[in-house]
Amino acid sequence: MLFLSKKLFLRRLPIILFIIFSICACNTNDSSEQSSEQAPKLVKSPDFNADSAYLFVKKQVDFGPRVPNTVPHKICGDYLVSTLKKYGLQVTEQSFIATTYDGKKLNARNIIGSFNPKAAKRILLTSHWDSRPVSDADSVVKTKPVPAANDGASGVGVILEIARVLSLQSAKPDIGVDVIFFDAEDWGNSEEATDEYSGFCLGSQHWAQNKHIPDYTAYFGVLLDMVGAKGATFLKEGYSVQLADGVVRQVWNTASQLGYSNYFIDQRGSAITDDHLPVNKVAHIPMIDIIHTQQNNLAHTFFDQWHTTHDTMENIDPKTLKAVGQTLIQVLYQEAEAEAI
Repeated sequence: MLFLSKKLFLRRLPIILFIIFSICACNTNDSSEQSSEQAPKLVKSPDFNADSAYLFVKKQVDFGPRVPNTVPHKICGDYLVSTLKKYGLQVTEQSFIATTYDGKKLNARNIIGSFNPKAAKRILLTSHWDSRPVSDADSVVKTKPVPAANDGASGVGVILEIARVLSLQSAKPDIGVDVIFFDAEDWGNSEEATDEYSGFCLGSQHWAQNKHIPDYTAYFGVLLDMVGAKGATFLKEGYSVQLADGVVRQVWNTASQLGYSNYFIDQRGSAITDDHLPVNKVAHIPMIDIIHTQQNNLAHTFFDQWHTTHDTMENIDPKTLKAVGQTLIQVLYQEAEAEAI
């Protein structure tokens, strides 16, 4: 950038102001045109019930930490299967043995539900449902399992409420919606594991390599991870922008139109290793990650209670669940409308 002397700057100020005004006017017009292109008129969609989603989160937490190879894990998995069936989804249980970075064998299962399974156009919604076995980010207790209200249960709760809402509609959207609750996501260790995923994302890696339907594909997918905390902010996750930028723009624009831009921040965030990576890289389905990351906070990339014994229901806010859930329902209905045209 060139700098002018103060005297010359004052002499040329009227010309400079005219140029700036002209540029701003042009940019304003361009932005308006881009906004109208990127923000189609919202179609009518059903309401997402935040209180119901909150209860779905609480139900999981009440089982206790859902650590693989434990009784709460088994009971919660059965509950998720029965709930999806209750809302009319066609359910597949993908059982597998996951080997952790430190050699442990986990009895794991990915839980898959399909709404309108015969529809050609399909949208994939996912979250992980297991709990981290150790609270290694806790300042006091580092060996207890994480209650995982936000880091796991919140995303599952939002998706269960979407399934419930879809099941109640007399005029159902003319698209297919597939749900996958990935297991064994949270056993990794970024300091000790040497694989690409640092020992995380075992369930999504297994599914990407062994799809429940061999030729399964989806138009796009959305991963929910840590989507229930009070005052949550969702920056545009780095890998999502790199691998599925169009989906990111669609979801964030929809959230903005609905009035949720205080949650969905129009800013690129860090690239996070998460369950969307094997879906993108191995299954070749463009998937984004809606994940809580904090702005300008060097101490905490994620929410403050992440990987601690304090990841409990007292930190879950129905308003955040509403922002995420209503945005996704709107996206589904926008896609159904586009399919119908």
